[in-house]
Amino acid sequence: MRVIDLSTWPRRHHFAFFNTVTYPHFNLCVNVDVTVLRALIKARDISFTVALVYLLTRAANGIPEFRCRIRDAQVVEHDVVHPSMTVLTQDEVFSFCTMPYDDHFPTFATHAAAAIARAEAGVILEDGPGQDDLLFMTALPWVSFTGLQHPIHMDPVDSVPRIAWGKFASAGERLQMPLSVQAHHGLMDGLHVGRYFEQLQAYLDHPEEYL
Repeated sequence: MRVIDLSTWPRRHHFAFFNTVTYPHFNLCVNVDVTVLRALIKARDISFTVALVYLLTRAANGIPEFRCRIRDAQVVEHDVVHPSMTVLTQDEVFSFCTMPYDDHFPTFATHAAAAIARAEAGVILEDGPGQDDLLFMTALPWVSFTGLQHPIHMDPVDSVPRIAWGKFASAGERLQMPLSVQAHHGLMDGLHVGRYFEQLQAYLDHPEEYL
């Protein structure tokens, strides 16, 4: 992790501006094509959720802005960020589930399966104290949404990106899935979220190279 020098940071003016905004988060929701990924995970009999979370996190780790966080008056850039997703329990309430990210998918999948099993066993509604090297994720497989807004803390400011996906929908012979990305505007713009969607779609089109 490194502390960013705000005096020379190209985003210093944008950071200062959006820190004065009452609600500084923005959200983009698009349909991504999961046709190839869906076919691959069926053929290999692996978890769609685990595979998707891995690709979502891999794409985020490749973009520095997705690894930046606000700490008091400072901005830090983590070396790596990890997914923390909601998991449905048997009582139909959700539990938080943090998974250690690893570039090697089989290693990630093993750790993710163990973390999910722990989360399903009992409700957990907190992350590690002060931990912000995370990506908050959630699934809404019941609806194919066109927009989404997440609750956030404003004091102190919460700068962890939120990623959510919904129900598949057919588009001709293709399979699409709504994907929402919410982020703090002081740390990134639509340009960076656009790059994220572009990189993610490249992974979704060729998942065999990464899974």
